Amino acid sequence: MRTRLLPLLIVLMAAVLLALGIPLALSVAAAQQQKVVVDRIDDTARFASLAQFVTDGPSGSRRTSTDERMEALRSELESYYGVYGIRAGVFYRNGSAMANAPDAWFVPQTGEVRDAFEEALLSRRSHDPRQVWPWQRSRLVVASPVIRDGDVVAVVVTDSPTGQMRSRILRGWLIIGAGEIAAMLLAVGAALRLTGWVLRPVRVLDATTHDIATGRLKSRVAVGGGPPELRRLARSFNEMADNVEDVLEQQRAFVADASHQLRNPLSALLLRIELLALELPEGNEEIASVRTEGKRLAQVLDDLLDLALAEHADADLGLTDIGALAEERVAAWSPAAEAQGVRLTGDCPPTTAWADPITLSSALDAVIDNAVKFSPEGGTVEVIVAADGDRTTVVVTDTGPGLTDEELARVGDRFWRSGRHQNVKGSGLGLSIVRALLTAGGGSIDYAHHEPRGLRVTVSVPRHGAG
Repeated sequence: MRTRLLPLLIVLMAAVLLALGIPLALSVAAAQQQKVVVDRIDDTARFASLAQFVTDGPSGSRRTSTDERMEALRSELESYYGVYGIRAGVFYRNGSAMANAPDAWFVPQTGEVRDAFEEALLSRRSHDPRQVWPWQRSRLVVASPVIRDGDVVAVVVTDSPTGQMRSRILRGWLIIGAGEIAAMLLAVGAALRLTGWVLRPVRVLDATTHDIATGRLKSRVAVGGGPPELRRLARSFNEMADNVEDVLEQQRAFVADASHQLRNPLSALLLRIELLALELPEGNEEIASVRTEGKRLAQVLDDLLDLALAEHADADLGLTDIGALAEERVAAWSPAAEAQGVRLTGDCPPTTAWADPITLSSALDAVIDNAVKFSPEGGTVEVIVAADGDRTTVVVTDTGPGLTDEELARVGDRFWRSGRHQNVKGSGLGLSIVRALLTAGGGSIDYAHHEPRGLRVTVSVPRHGAG
């Protein structure tokens, strides 16, 4: 959930920062250029005031007078160009130069300078130049008319380089970018804290739900921080878990009590059946069938009692050599496998894990018993112990008929048995008991197909304790 919520918050914050930063960057660029344009306007106005008092020469000819005002104008233009590197000139209406710096600079026939010059001939200052961006090598052209007696007699034109202005714009943008990055980092940090605060109760609730789902019914959610809605959800969840635990406890107590109460009259009934069998001819099929069903019912009651106790009892966990324990169970089941014509082998290297030895032994007994029971004569059952990350696994494979995908989904359910194996002795509770025993100690049992045929059962226990 955090991986979905956090990117959304980051995208929203980035959009807000961009919505603020882009207009700010544009305004910085516009302000820097406007400052330069205003300076050029002031400069052209000053040059125009000097040029107003210069005596007009013959039309189309260059001024040659040594008039002091003309010399002052030329001196100002040359100093201006020498200090600032800005080309500047005063040009008559026909485009000839009254005074200019550098001397080789004239009004071209086309381009920005010509456009500004012709606009100033209309008795108004040229329009502000278009915006110059840091990646452009443009120049700023400003033109102002020289007006005498109400007529435009000349035009002052400045052509400014933009390198320094573009550098200032770029520096301003870098400062804005650094501020945006810093703000984004702060926003990401705030988003991490916010999502952590919001989702911490959700993570605790998820972990507690998983604990309860895997059999640790005592787990509860600690009602702590987080939004009020999640705190109420945590309290409601704890109430629900308490009710579920009470119902399951009542169910387990009922099964245990019922199994225990039925066991005594059933034992008495079996004893009377045995006494009755003494009065009947030996080999009577009816009495044999009744005896078999009675024993099967007794086995079911015993398994029900074992299941109720397994779901109720706490596991006695300790550091256990899984390899040695599995090898011991292989040796114990080898005679039974040989009697059925099944080859039972084990690859059990020393591997420690956190488990209840009695529980794990019972689980392996049930799994190996099933594997041997359903393997055909001449078949093979293999038991392999291995360490897999933070888990230790005991894999039991057989070469029996195996299970279909639908049967794999149901294996381990209470009283469930494959329709193909109804004639095989059993109550359908053995694997349910195994799962309950393993779950109590943090273990698990999984079922899968074994190629080319058969069933693969994986018993897994943690390698380290919960603490």
